[in-house]
Amino acid sequence: MNDKTKILIVEDEMVIAANISLQLNELGYEVTGIVPRGEEALLHIQENAPDIILLDINLKGNLDGIETAQAMQKTHNIPVIYLTANVDDAHFNRAKVTHPYGFIAKPFKKLDLQRAIELTISQVASKGSDSSNLEALNNDSLILSDCIFVRHLNTMVKVDIKDILYIEAERNYCRIFSKNKEYLLVMTLKDMDEKLPSKHFLRIHRSFIINISQIDEIGNSHIVIGKKAIPISKSLREELLKRLQTI
Repeated sequence: MNDKTKILIVEDEMVIAANISLQLNELGYEVTGIVPRGEEALLHIQENAPDIILLDINLKGNLDGIETAQAMQKTHNIPVIYLTANVDDAHFNRAKVTHPYGFIAKPFKKLDLQRAIELTISQVASKGSDSSNLEALNNDSLILSDCIFVRHLNTMVKVDIKDILYIEAERNYCRIFSKNKEYLLVMTLKDMDEKLPSKHFLRIHRSFIINISQIDEIGNSHIVIGKKAIPISKSLREELLKRLQTI
C-alpha cells in the first residue's frame, strides 16, 4: 500500500502519546502529528487534515476533547475515536452528540487500537462517507491490508485479497475477478497498481495485474490463473520468478 491512512494523536500525556505513535507506525499508519491541546489540534487540521483523529476526552486547556471535536466538525468531517481513562455518564452523553466512531479505554493494547481504526475505516466505507481524505478511490473502493471494499449495487462489499484472481483493464475502468464474482471499478489499472499491496500483486502486462498466490501455471509467454491465460513479457516473467523464489 503506497498511501497510508493518516492519523492525528491529540493526547496531553506525552508518554502515552509517544507509545500510541510507535504502535501506529508498526501497524503501517502515518502519524501526522502529536498535539497536547485541542486548540493546537484545530490549527493542525487546517494545515494537514488527517483521515482519523485519536482524541483524548479529558484534555487540559481551554477545550476538552469533546469541545475540540465539536469545533472541528464545524469545518471538517473527520472520524473521531475517543481515548479515555474513565468516562462518566455525563461525559459519555456529551461525547455521543459528536458521533464518534469508537471509544478506546486506557490502558489499551495494540490490538484494541488496530481494531478500532480498521472498524472506523470500514464504517466510513460502508456509509459512503464524504471524508475524502480516507483511502477511498473515486468512492468505488477502499483498500486495507487484507481486503478491498468495492462499491457494488450501491453498497460497499468486502472482497478478501486472497480471493482475488486478477484485475483486467478496460479503458478507464478496472474489472476485478475474484473466486466468486466480478466487480467493475471506475479507476485506471495504473491507479489500482499503485494502491494494491505489492507483496500480493504484480502488474505483468499493460492490461493485467495478477494475484501471485493464485498462479496455476507459468509458460514462456503467459501465465494461467483460473483457466485464464494472461500474457506476460520476458522481463516481467523473470521478475515474477524472482518474486516466487522469495515467497
